[in-house]
Amino acid sequence: MCDIRVVPLGAGQDVGRSCILVSIGGKNLMLDCGMHMGYNDERRFPDFSYINKEGPLTDYLDCVIISHFHLDHCGALPYMSEMVGFDGPIYMTHPTKAICPILLEDYRKITVERKGETNFFTSEMIKSCMKKTIAMNLHQTIQVDDELEIKAYYAGHVLGAAMIHIRVGEQSVVYTGDYNMTPDRHLGAAWIDRCRPDLLITESTYATTIRDSKRCRERDFLKKVHDAVDKGGKVLIPVFALGRAQELCILLETYWDRMNLKVPIYFSMGLTEKANHYYKMFITWTNQKIKNTFVQRNMFDFKHIKPFDKVYADNPGPMVVFATPGMLHGGLSLQIFKKWCGGEKNMVIMPGYCVSGTIGWKILNGQRKIEMENKQIIEVKMSVQYMSFSAHADAKGIMQLIRQCQPSNVMLVHGEAEKMEFLKTKINEEFGISCFNPANGETVSIEARHGIPVDISLNLLKREPAKSASGLPEPKRSRLLHGALVMREQAMKLVEPREAMKELGLNEHDVRFTSTLTITDNDSVAEMAEKLMKIFRESAQQHSLQQSSDGSISIADSVLVKVSESDENDKSVLLSWSLQDEELGSHLLKIIKTKFPTAC
Repeated sequence: MCDIRVVPLGAGQDVGRSCILVSIGGKNLMLDCGMHMGYNDERRFPDFSYINKEGPLTDYLDCVIISHFHLDHCGALPYMSEMVGFDGPIYMTHPTKAICPILLEDYRKITVERKGETNFFTSEMIKSCMKKTIAMNLHQTIQVDDELEIKAYYAGHVLGAAMIHIRVGEQSVVYTGDYNMTPDRHLGAAWIDRCRPDLLITESTYATTIRDSKRCRERDFLKKVHDAVDKGGKVLIPVFALGRAQELCILLETYWDRMNLKVPIYFSMGLTEKANHYYKMFITWTNQKIKNTFVQRNMFDFKHIKPFDKVYADNPGPMVVFATPGMLHGGLSLQIFKKWCGGEKNMVIMPGYCVSGTIGWKILNGQRKIEMENKQIIEVKMSVQYMSFSAHADAKGIMQLIRQCQPSNVMLVHGEAEKMEFLKTKINEEFGISCFNPANGETVSIEARHGIPVDISLNLLKREPAKSASGLPEPKRSRLLHGALVMREQAMKLVEPREAMKELGLNEHDVRFTSTLTITDNDSVAEMAEKLMKIFRESAQQHSLQQSSDGSISIADSVLVKVSESDENDKSVLLSWSLQDEELGSHLLKIIKTKFPTAC
């Protein structure tokens, strides 16, 4: 029995960032290394002092695994590897490895070059960090070292997102990262084997939410956008460059085509081209419909959606603009928001979750006067709408994954404390397994119990088949096997005692028990033998029975019963059994004494 220890290292018990330290079988792994988008000081980075008070982390971590390219899962990676210090392997999927450095560089520009912040990683640090990464394929088992192996499974959510199965010996952990159990217009649903890990660490962003029909949400979204532009308003949709952006672009592109609308739709300059490039490169990560139609028509080559230029924000008339980033915490989306927020006809649609502290979070919580970083106060008169197109599993999806995965324990991370408590209760009630929701910095130890695997020799299995009274095998019936347990090359095996003794150069000795009963009875020897045969058929029917020509009875190949004449009215019944069948021999002796009260 060994403990698996888990410590979340995020800032605040909220959705803001994922960074989890896991110790399993003597190995230490960091799962994701995200940045909190709601802070502009050292709190945006994980607290690595839980791993090491000061100095590099290389000696303390065996590897780092990044589940996907969103900044709340990978944004602190260059800071950890280059500024704190980590030279070990960093694993991520091929799409994540391709897209991650671009998003990190975009965020660095916003943070350092536009906001002028210090104590931040540089472009060179991003490049140096990415040189340490190793790309994974789905369902590929990677041997990190002699004991630690990892395997990636499809998580949906965004292009390249993966759930990770971690195994050290008989202990195992599954880390979901962010995942979506529902397929959408461009990605498939998350899937994992029934791998029965000791611990499932799952995100719980929507721990209390069961989303309505996807079709209803899509109709509602299209109606809101259409109504707004019909009235001459401008619609801002803050998105991240890859993910929900493509989902909503496909939706609007199809609708504009069907309704023959001429209102311009724009996407942040440059990001559309990048997105299309990566979706073409990793087309196998999309859903089946897009893969099937890709040769005839690339769904990401939009004819209604054009690149956006900053000057367009001042153009009169209606328009729809997709702008990054998705939570209005900076960049082009925030600049456009400042320009349009005073117009009552205008609308901002937040298509996903917003981290506490961001402008998106503030306006969704009803704030209509927002203080900006330069102390400027802006008044929000535009319509603020929230449409849950977030690609996270809802409460129903989380329960579905638990059923699919069948873990021994569950840990909830990446969620809000109150919502986690609610889901924790539901998991306890429905599955009857332990569920944990630790605060950041809190260590949880989980007992991992495992049997010792023992192989069995084919000869031993053949020698002791489970047979019914008819002599036919009963494979589903449990039975006791007698053998010698040997260890060969660090593996245990149960073999025939004869085989083990031969290996050790020992002589075999057969120990048998014999008991002779005298029964007063007028029947002949043959009639007495037939009586006993009938008794044994009733009381030992699960064992094989054979009667030889001399009248002796063989039971289970090792118990022998023989009847002979003692004197004129007495019969002598000899019962002999081997050491292995002591229980059966004693049981038959007791039955004979019960059936024949005169036996002595």
